[in-house]
Amino acid sequence: MFNKILIANRGEIACRVIRTAKRMGIATIAVHSEADRNAPHVEMADEAVEIGASPATESYLVAERLIAACRETGAQAVHPGYGFLSENAAFSEALQAAGITFIGPPPGAIEAMGDKLESKRIAMKAGVATVPGHDGAIADADEAVKVAAGIGYPLMIKASAGGGGKGMRVAFDEDELREGFGRARSEALSAFGDDRILLEKFIEEPRHIEIQVLADAHGNVIHLGERECSIQRRHQKIIEEAPSPFLDAETRAAMGAQAVALAAAVNYQSAGTVEFIVDRERGFYFLEMNTRLQVEHPVTELVTGIDLVEEMIRVAAGEPLRLSQDDVRLNGWAIESRIYAEDPYRGFLPSVGRLTRYRPPATKREGDVTIRVDDGVTEGSEITLFYDPMIAKLCTHAPERGAAIEAMSDALDAFVLDGIRNNVSFLAALMAHPRWREGRLSTGFIAEEFPDGFQGLTPDRGDRDVLAAIAVAAELAEHRRIASIAGEHAIVPAEPPDQVLALGDERLPIMVSDTEPPALKVSVDGGTAVNVRSDWQPGERVWRGTVDGESVLAQLERRGHTLQVARRGVSLTARLMTRRAAELTALMPAKAVADTSKMLLCPMPGLVVSIAVSEGQEVEAGETLAIVEAMKMENVLRAERSAKVARILVAPGDSLAVDAIIMEFA
Repeated sequence: MFNKILIANRGEIACRVIRTAKRMGIATIAVHSEADRNAPHVEMADEAVEIGASPATESYLVAERLIAACRETGAQAVHPGYGFLSENAAFSEALQAAGITFIGPPPGAIEAMGDKLESKRIAMKAGVATVPGHDGAIADADEAVKVAAGIGYPLMIKASAGGGGKGMRVAFDEDELREGFGRARSEALSAFGDDRILLEKFIEEPRHIEIQVLADAHGNVIHLGERECSIQRRHQKIIEEAPSPFLDAETRAAMGAQAVALAAAVNYQSAGTVEFIVDRERGFYFLEMNTRLQVEHPVTELVTGIDLVEEMIRVAAGEPLRLSQDDVRLNGWAIESRIYAEDPYRGFLPSVGRLTRYRPPATKREGDVTIRVDDGVTEGSEITLFYDPMIAKLCTHAPERGAAIEAMSDALDAFVLDGIRNNVSFLAALMAHPRWREGRLSTGFIAEEFPDGFQGLTPDRGDRDVLAAIAVAAELAEHRRIASIAGEHAIVPAEPPDQVLALGDERLPIMVSDTEPPALKVSVDGGTAVNVRSDWQPGERVWRGTVDGESVLAQLERRGHTLQVARRGVSLTARLMTRRAAELTALMPAKAVADTSKMLLCPMPGLVVSIAVSEGQEVEAGETLAIVEAMKMENVLRAERSAKVARILVAPGDSLAVDAIIMEFA
């Protein structure tokens, strides 16, 4: 066994590997860029080496600097995590040449499976079902159109060396194919240094289900069941679960057998994942093999009890697998939610900034429910444009799927995250969605259920009454705390019934009885009284208590004179006011919104890739104006209407803040 390993990665996966290595008694070396100098993974490791500037191309992607760090520290092996150089055969070979062990598969397996064209050929030879398509690289858009005629639309445009949704588009006609081909090629070159593109038939109503495999250097290969990864946005996974609510035992066994056959065909060693597209009839087709640890590996660990990082390390050290296929048992249900730095209310555009408050639920086991948080940030950490926008992974495990969903809903309601936009409210809304709860999934779920984007959930009368009652209880608790501190000199707002509850433009009468804390009975606008009990104290962001006897969690955020209450993806903004104050507030003029209709604003912090128009040019609605790259993804900005470009204020290479003016129209 190794005495010391280097983790060639950052963020939550670096922290994750360090935790297992420490438990195994192995010393750890962290590497970091300038931007990550004070990152948690640097603090956790036994030693740390700075390897370059903030951009990944000048640090985490420079193999020579990582090997130099190994030599400097005496590291015997390297764990690559995921992303960066984790699936780079040349890096594995360079380590091998330097006498350093790569904690992953052999270079030949990485190379064979890392090329989508070659991997498809190998899969077909190994008897693995594959998606109909063209098994060669496409030279240009014209050739793509010719090939498409033989396959038929819709088509999936994919980067041969791709992954993580980068260099991937769906085309339903020739126009979409031509544009998508160019964008996919550009993204592929930027992300992987390889612009080869392939085309495959797009399976409609598809599910994305993958099989986790483990293999050693002694010829043993097993699978650990499947993960359902169908909840995706722009081909990027958001929620994963194990097992799948769709597969039956027969399909699971067949998929597992094909995954094992493919791994054996390339002499695979280490943990790996074989990804399949599954149609509505449970027919399955090979997509690709990821020759690394997957982001979503915790759900497999939770249902099998197997530490995949430990198994990877043991295999790399030459040990045989410690279990056979018959030893694998799937127990209970696990769900993972990816917490991203993005704004769901603005088309999921990336967000950057500092985490002014970061309070995730604690990793713990209570009864038969487990909560697990994998993260690589702390309060005060900065989320930058240089790296992936994922902040943390929140996982729950319970005996049944419904219980795991309920645990996830509570955990999301308890996840406090301030300073940057994030997708916690969207994830909470997904957990409450009837179709998700029923397990009726496909990779088009988000596009189908939120065609106009996410604008929050509109509370029904029951939700409104519960959230309003919590707001009233919290407001009264704050008022009484002020009174207890200031005594007879306090200026405290009047108690009900001289007050109303302001919910947006509505002014609703309230009735409160049994007002001795911590119990209240609250009625809003003549509705059914709600019994509220809590030990919540002013200043706490998470409200925990009971509503009509049922346990409830909600997030409270004070915004000036108002209080925002959020739960299960539903939120409302409330304010207790005297009746006279409500009358006067209604007379206040509304603040005029600035007119930006003649401007193209940058929707997210990013880097200008290109400007597609020039000053004085007439543009039509839908025409491409500019391309902005944020967190490794290219975003095409289009004209919303016909107009004439008056001024262009930026140039390719410029870094822009959100809402920066890119161009003005006449």
